[in-house]
Amino acid sequence: MVTGLAFLATAIASIFAESTLARATQRRRRELWDWTVALAMFALAAAALALGTSNGWDRGTYRVFFLLGAVLDVPWLALGTVDLLLGPAVGRRVQWFVVFFSGLAGGVVLSAPMRAVSGTAIPRASSTFGAFPRALAGVGSGVGATVIFVGAVVSGVRFARNRTRPGHARRAGANALIALGTLVLSSGGLLQGFVGHDEAFAVTLAVGITVIYVGFRVAEMGRTPSGSGPG
Repeated sequence: MVTGLAFLATAIASIFAESTLARATQRRRRELWDWTVALAMFALAAAALALGTSNGWDRGTYRVFFLLGAVLDVPWLALGTVDLLLGPAVGRRVQWFVVFFSGLAGGVVLSAPMRAVSGTAIPRASSTFGAFPRALAGVGSGVGATVIFVGAVVSGVRFARNRTRPGHARRAGANALIALGTLVLSSGGLLQGFVGHDEAFAVTLAVGITVIYVGFRVAEMGRTPSGSGPG
């Protein structure tokens, strides 16, 4: 069950990433590139989860899973929110911090001492890594998820209040779904530690990315080619 759900999450995230990449190349919007990077990371992290739960975990697989899923994925999603709501000028400044954080986290997680992992059960970060890698995961996932949630709520309220233009109610619903999906992931998926039963973890992972993808598709319904993202 865990492996099947991990493969499902990989497929959904890959489709999502392909869709945002196609739109990014057509429209040259910064938030679409940010989301493409984040979703590609999510797909790779979910693939590492599928590999670990099917063939058994090793240090390399778990490092990829932890780095891309727990540490780096959400900050890049949050950067997309910043670009969408505050514009490219602010987004470029924030991008420097995200890139610096990504480099720091990559160096730390890939080189930090870790206990040996084995078997097909999902290892817990608290018993695998030391304090610094886990702190980076807490900062990346916590701050990033807060930015995404606040941005989605503010954007949704903004659209809900302006009912004079077609499509605003749809956009408000889309942003509500994106916020809900982020909360689902943060509650037990790749975005926070690795606690709880493996089945619950995998269900949260698959459901969370599915809800976000549905929000993306709702935002795309009835859009013209010149439209913007699900702001």
